[in-house]
Amino acid sequence: MKTYLDCIPCFMAQAIRAGRMADMEETGIKGLLDAMGGMLKDISLESTPPETGLLIYRKVTAITGVSDPFKKAKEAGIAEALSLYPQLIRVVRSSGNPLLTAIRLAVAGNIIDLGVDGEYDIKGEINRIMDQDFAIFDYDGFREYLNRAGSVLYIGDNAGESVFDKILIGELGKKVTYVVRDAPVVNDVTFGDAVASGLEEVAEIISSGCPAPGTIPELCNDDFLERYRKADMIISKGQGNYEGLSDSGRPVFFMLKAKCSVLARDLGVRKNDIVLKMHQIKT
Repeated sequence: MKTYLDCIPCFMAQAIRAGRMADMEETGIKGLLDAMGGMLKDISLESTPPETGLLIYRKVTAITGVSDPFKKAKEAGIAEALSLYPQLIRVVRSSGNPLLTAIRLAVAGNIIDLGVDGEYDIKGEINRIMDQDFAIFDYDGFREYLNRAGSVLYIGDNAGESVFDKILIGELGKKVTYVVRDAPVVNDVTFGDAVASGLEEVAEIISSGCPAPGTIPELCNDDFLERYRKADMIISKGQGNYEGLSDSGRPVFFMLKAKCSVLARDLGVRKNDIVLKMHQIKT
């Protein structure tokens, strides 16, 4: 997915949010926005939003000296999700369709996104999504691929959300490799975050090598790329991964909530719709 002009105000809002998370004074945040304004001329509309996001967060780190401004927010998100985990497992176990219920919960966890918005109500989101219709629902294809797959490559998105991913992974019944970001960026899940969420209990955890808030193949390490090419089934969580992989030549199941109008338009859905979309191989 390319960058649209409508993405630029969002980039500025992300810079403000990151600056505040790094405890910058208002004058310092203004300086950060000034620097961002100077970078606009170098932002290509042909690049993906995560590539631009990488420029933003590198600038935040350079100006503030804080490499992980969202650290406390990530810890809080993981703690809240873990507090709900026993109850959510019971919901899945008592469901008439545990796999579909776990998919819904995994999508509900996608609301834990500080790149799009600084606030979220995870309990309210769970209640809404359990009854919400999918705008795109490639569930039959998902089950078909899962039945045939010997293993699954599962690309994570946000810390806290990773606890919900653990629930779904437990229902897949396959060997799973869980992919995290290479370094802290926004509140995206890193190796340490995934361990704190308990993912090591259900999956092998690897880094994609990508420092951006998404998965950009050109920035990923060889180990990830090899696994990506050979994976029997690929699940991709969240907007940043969709933005980076939507032009991929591999079949990918994108699982997300459309939290911005630009991405919703690219998917052909409405803002706040939920999506389980199979991306077909291009021929």
